[in-house]
Amino acid sequence: MRNPEARSPTTVLIAAFPAGPLAANCYVAAPEAGAECVVVDPGQQAAEPLEALLAEHRLTPAAVLLTHGHFDHVWSAAQVGDAHDVPVLLHPADRKLLTDPAAGLDPALAAQLSALLPGGAPGEPRRLAEAADGLRLDHAGLAVTVHHAPGHTPGSVAYALETGDGEPDVLFTGDLLFAGSIGRTDFPGGDHAEILRSLERTCLSRPDETVVLPGHGPRTTIGRERAANPFLRDVRDSGGR
Repeated sequence: MRNPEARSPTTVLIAAFPAGPLAANCYVAAPEAGAECVVVDPGQQAAEPLEALLAEHRLTPAAVLLTHGHFDHVWSAAQVGDAHDVPVLLHPADRKLLTDPAAGLDPALAAQLSALLPGGAPGEPRRLAEAADGLRLDHAGLAVTVHHAPGHTPGSVAYALETGDGEPDVLFTGDLLFAGSIGRTDFPGGDHAEILRSLERTCLSRPDETVVLPGHGPRTTIGRERAANPFLRDVRDSGGR
């Protein structure tokens, strides 16, 4: 079930798998096997393969980190958070999407929502917590910082993981930055000028060797995207303004 392309070349254990019809990447990160971990973006149909991944590496969740509120990234968050009695972090600007997924979709996609989301909205986890900008997390013995990065949604965030030991840091970007692309901004709450500012501030300000683990598709690096991502030309041309 794991996606080996999503595993970062660091001393931190990071494993992933694509979940649901939209293949949103769900990640686990831990200091080592047999330790506590954080879970990033458990989306549709993620609960069962996530439990298998936790068992494979003998991991115990300490927190669930959500990059934004779109259903393909949060659908199993309440189930996972409640089952393990751990906090689920989400920026408050996206909180309404937990109970009203259609609010984050264009009308055409919202009309198909019943087929995409059988059983209605998943609801809020019991231990919902705020992923506030600049928050330093200490879950699972990992050094993680929250960076508010709106544009794809008002509450989009990226999670920066410091790996130590001279290894490249890791950035969980959700739908902010992908290999060869950036997040779409035509859904309700999207803002193209805002996502350019977020990319400049949150991504392109980082060293080239920073490992990017996106919400969809394979891993990449900041240097690779800086050099070859055609969607970042607007950022370079505007200076992130």
